[in-house]
This record gives sequence, C-alpha cells and structure tokens, in this order.
Amino acid sequence: MGGLRPGPVSDHRVESPRRRRRGDRPLADSDRTGAPAGAPAAAQLAATALVASVGRLPLPLGLWLGRRLGDAGYVALRRRRRLALDNLARAYPALPPHERARLARRASQHLGMTLVELARLLARPLDATLERIRLEGVEHMRAAMAEHGRALLLTAHLGNWELLAAAHRLTGFPLSVVVRPLDTPWLDTLAERLRRSTGVELIAKRGALRPVLEALRRGRMIGILMDQNAARRESVFVDFFGRPASTSRSIALLALRTRTPVIPVFTRRDPDGCHTVFVHPPLPEPVANGSEAAVVELTARCTLAIERAIREAPEQWLWSHDRWRTRPPGEARA
Repeated sequence: MGGLRPGPVSDHRVESPRRRRRGDRPLADSDRTGAPAGAPAAAQLAATALVASVGRLPLPLGLWLGRRLGDAGYVALRRRRRLALDNLARAYPALPPHERARLARRASQHLGMTLVELARLLARPLDATLERIRLEGVEHMRAAMAEHGRALLLTAHLGNWELLAAAHRLTGFPLSVVVRPLDTPWLDTLAERLRRSTGVELIAKRGALRPVLEALRRGRMIGILMDQNAARRESVFVDFFGRPASTSRSIALLALRTRTPVIPVFTRRDPDGCHTVFVHPPLPEPVANGSEAAVVELTARCTLAIERAIREAPEQWLWSHDRWRTRPPGEARA
C-alpha cells in the first residue's frame, strides 16, 4: 500500500486536548496484570472471580441473570432511568409513555445481558464466542480493503458492541480501536483484558491522532464509536433523532485527510442468542465545497447511519447516556 495522501483538511487536528477529568487516567501498559493503583487487590480478585463464575453459566441461565441485573439497575439507578425516559420521549414523541417505559426497561435488560456475554467471552475460548457471531455484508469491507488497503469503521454502543472486536477475527483484516479508559479502575482492567483477548490493537483516545495515522499506514482498520456527546470545542452539531447533537468530527477529519473510506458496522443481538454484525457499504464522499462544510456533511451522514441502525433495534442502544448534553450556542439546556 502506498503512503497516505493528504486531503483537503490536513490542517485540522482530529482531537483537541481536553482537561483531565476526575477518574481519567492514561491507558495502562499491555502487560498490566495486577490491581490498578488506588483499587484494593481484594476487590480486583473478587471482580475477576465473579466474572469467571458468571461466564461459566449455561447461556440461557446467564441471559436470564443478565435480564434480572438489568431490571435491578433500572429500578435502582433512578437518574439513569429518568435520562433514558427523557431521551426516548424526544426521540419517539408519538410513542405512548407506557411503551417508552417498556423500551427503557428492555434497554436496561439488554445491557445486563451484554455484561454476562462479556463475562462468557473472558471465561471461555474465543472460538465459543465466534461460533455465535454471523457476518452480513462483509463483501463491502473486502472491497474497500482491496481498493484502499485501510478503512475507518464507524460504529456505536448498539447491540453488544464489544463483540465487534471478536468479530474482526472472522474478516481476516487487522483491527485497531480507539478507546477511552473507564472511570472505574477495576472495570477498566477487565475491559482491557477482554479487548486484548480478541487480538485487537488498542489506541488511547488522548493523543490518538499519531497512532491512528500510523495504523492506517500499516493497512489496518480503525474502529471508532461515534454515538456519544462530544465537547463543543471538538465537535459539530448535526441532527440526531430530529434534535441537534454535539458530535465528534474526528472520523470525518480522518477520512478527508487520508482519503480513507468510512464503513458503518453495527451488531445486533438476535432472538436465538446469537449476534449478527452488519457491514454496510462505505459512505459517499461529501459533495460540499470547502473543508469545514465537508466535515459537517460527512459527520451528518455518519450520524444518520447510526440513527437508522438504532431504529432497527431501539431496545439495544444506550438510552441512559446523556447524548444531547452539550447544546448549541444560545440554546438553553432543557
């Protein structure tokens, strides 16, 4: 593969530096195995033992337990429940309140099942997970990699999104993912262990530009989650479920700077307990003139692709996230 060609927005930064927030910390070294700083070793060992125990449960029992965990979280986490209901009211105003409440509870149950499935991934051979993953549309990925030798994978916190790391083993293409350290140290350790077990390369979100460009030069796919609220200084406002949402411009900047295709990839849990990964055709290149207009256009297309995927399975998205927290200048927060 030849070198990356500079595009029309090569003077932009992909990520603006941000202030360090409480709980943020650099991604740990790949050989970290002990308890994180500040977390008692006993808590780390207890969490590991619990994950191992849950991961060895038969799948039907494990998924039942996951749904009950979701029910408990829905009742106990009142702030998250209210946020999910508020978001659903804005996204589906025509839906009766009792139907929105049912959808919010199912989304919480889905999250509980996701946690159980990730415990199974850690406790069992990787092949046991891969057997339960189906791929649709992988020909779009193969065509893009054959033509460009690299790709940007657009995805979201939809379905069991962590299984996308495992699913890449079925494509035959190397994958790097941009991650932000979790605020809970012991949970961050488990998440890192899970991701590395699938063979993906992890790139810390802070200072990601250089390693991402290098990964693209090496002919890798880069996975980026783009469905969460972004700080105003590093975002543009585009419509999401009919309401302006502060959205990261990173993937658009990367695509335009390196002339790399953006491929939407989403996963969905099926009724039989398996998972289907949907690979869509690359998004069309922007037709807008000017670098900033092109960034906004491509970001809007990315966001529309995410919204369409969520509408296919709304009970499998993270409605408890404050997606519309950052408001456009001059607009008061509701």
